Amino acid sequence: MHQPRKRFGQHFLHDHQVIEKIIKAIDPKPGERLLEIGPGLGAISLPLLKKIGKLMAVELDRDVIPHLARAAKEVGELTIFQADALRFDFREVAGDGGKLRLIGNLPYNISTPLLFHFLEQKECVKDMHFMLQKEVVARMAAGPGSKTFGRLSVMLQASAKVEHLFDIGREAFTPPPRVESSFVRLVPYETPPFQINDQKLFSQLVVSAFSQRRKTLRNSLKKLLDADQIASAGVDPTARPETLEPEQFANLANLLIPDQATD
Repeated sequence: MHQPRKRFGQHFLHDHQVIEKIIKAIDPKPGERLLEIGPGLGAISLPLLKKIGKLMAVELDRDVIPHLARAAKEVGELTIFQADALRFDFREVAGDGGKLRLIGNLPYNISTPLLFHFLEQKECVKDMHFMLQKEVVARMAAGPGSKTFGRLSVMLQASAKVEHLFDIGREAFTPPPRVESSFVRLVPYETPPFQINDQKLFSQLVVSAFSQRRKTLRNSLKKLLDADQIASAGVDPTARPETLEPEQFANLANLLIPDQATD
């Protein structure tokens, strides 16, 4: 049996009740184009294959692929891309064949950059269902005024509807992770909920606002906007960043001009 590798952040799901709950939440239909991130030994892959007959997967660990391929052989058609999901081109796979549904148990140590990478290619993604660290999902789905509301909340909610579905205990995995997990759904917006003129400037402003979250916007954004400019966007310059709606960050970012962006 393949042993989980710490350097890949591998924790293999084995609880059948949890697996059934996950499959039900995904609700796969024949003909849909599902792509799993980090399938491991196939705890989710094989039940999905039984339901829809075809599945794609991106797996970094070369050694786990033969185990998965053998297990899937009698179940359905599994196409495995041996690649790093952080560098994977989902647009190329999607092509003209329709949008992808992404699923997976994401490594906790790179979950945030993975989410941003997926959303950078959101035009070819119908929806996403992921297992993530419970604390990360709380931040993803948090609303203004919450202690967990921050940069991740704003950036994701500007691009997708985020829904915390359910929690998953440590004992559902081998080896058990040190943290609790949650299952989350992200549905990229077909039509943006509000205008963002420049994504890079929007990201820069959100990072600046939350770099010192105890500071007021007048102080944290002083290198980008003065108090009068902040007020002109309908935002109180003395407010703290965690009290703003994502749209208010967009309104502030839309005041910036492109040469204010820094690499």
